[in-house]
Amino acid sequence: MDPDPVRIPITDVFDLHSVPPRDVRDVVDEYLREAHRLGLKALRIVHGRGIGVQREIVRSLLAGTEFVAEFHDAPAEAGGWGATVVTLR
Repeated sequence: MDPDPVRIPITDVFDLHSVPPRDVRDVVDEYLREAHRLGLKALRIVHGRGIGVQREIVRSLLAGTEFVAEFHDAPAEAGGWGATVVTLR
C-alpha cells in the first residue's frame, strides 16, 4: 500500500533536493499546475547543479507546459544554473 501523499506548501520557490529523482517529473508537474491554479506568476525551481539530469527533466517539462511563458537560469545570487526561474501566463 502506498503511503498517503505528502502535502507541501505551494510557494514561489520549490527546492527539489528532498524529491527522489524518480519522482521529479511528476512532482514538478503537480507543483506547476497548483502554482498556476493559485495565480502565482514568478517561480524559482531549485534543482541543484550536479551533472544536470534534474535540470534537464525540469526544463523539458517546462517547455511542454502550455501555461509557462518563459524560463531561464536564475541570477547568480538566486542559484545561478542550479535553479530555474519560471514565468507563468
